[in-house]
Amino acid sequence: MKKFLLATLLSVAALLSPAASSLTGLMAQSGEDSSLRVVSFNIRNGEANDGTNSWIYRYPASVLMVREIRPDIMGLQEAYEYQVNFLAENLRDYKCVGVGREDGKHEGEHMSIFYNKKTVSLKKWGTFWLSETPDEPSLGWDGACRRTATWALMKDKRTGHKFIYVNTHLDHVGKAAQRNGLNLIMEKVAELNTDNLPVVLTGDFNVEPDDSILEALDGKMTSARDVAVKTDRHGTYNDWGKASSVIDYIYFTGFSSCPEFRTVTEKFGDWQFVSDHYPVTAVLIF
Repeated sequence: MKKFLLATLLSVAALLSPAASSLTGLMAQSGEDSSLRVVSFNIRNGEANDGTNSWIYRYPASVLMVREIRPDIMGLQEAYEYQVNFLAENLRDYKCVGVGREDGKHEGEHMSIFYNKKTVSLKKWGTFWLSETPDEPSLGWDGACRRTATWALMKDKRTGHKFIYVNTHLDHVGKAAQRNGLNLIMEKVAELNTDNLPVVLTGDFNVEPDDSILEALDGKMTSARDVAVKTDRHGTYNDWGKASSVIDYIYFTGFSSCPEFRTVTEKFGDWQFVSDHYPVTAVLIF
């Protein structure tokens, strides 16, 4: 009965969403067989007390957002296991991988990767901690929280292209944790990418575009926001309408072009905000 009511609620909300037609048009415009649509989404952890914006009130909006944008692959940050499970149960075309950062299993926030099983397939995946001991649950450097990165080796079913996808959430306090964490990610990518495959890195980096932390990516990866033919400079962290700063990113290397980058600011259904972060999306061409 609960699932039936939720399905009905989501169906009605989808009809009310003004984003549906515009998003469909954009997808058709750039939806060639050689394209890969990527989303990075900080969902805002479900334990936070955000008043009427708390997870218990806004949870259907996340499903509506994914259904309308229909990414081939999505990096999800800050989600507790019940949030991951909710999305997995209501996004039947998608599968996901990831673990809790506290115990490497279920506890704490997950840096999950959701992928559309109709368009891409998973070959292998793993998680490492952004710390001096990356193979075990651990706190790194001057970080305020345990932080992880989840990686996946993927294959595009339409083109046969393989690619590596990495999703992370850098610390919000420790500058050494941010810098060393990003450097560690690049080292791990180099270890994984022995076949020189295209790579996508998504995440909430907790730094603005002019922060020196991002120098770790210079010459190695490209910001979709900076090079897309169609792009924007909209803030990604909104604090429920009280702030506007760019801290969420899609980086890539090994793709031929990026025709589109967009900050997803639309309202989904009757919910003003899908999270305290706007999702960001990009189209990459193999």
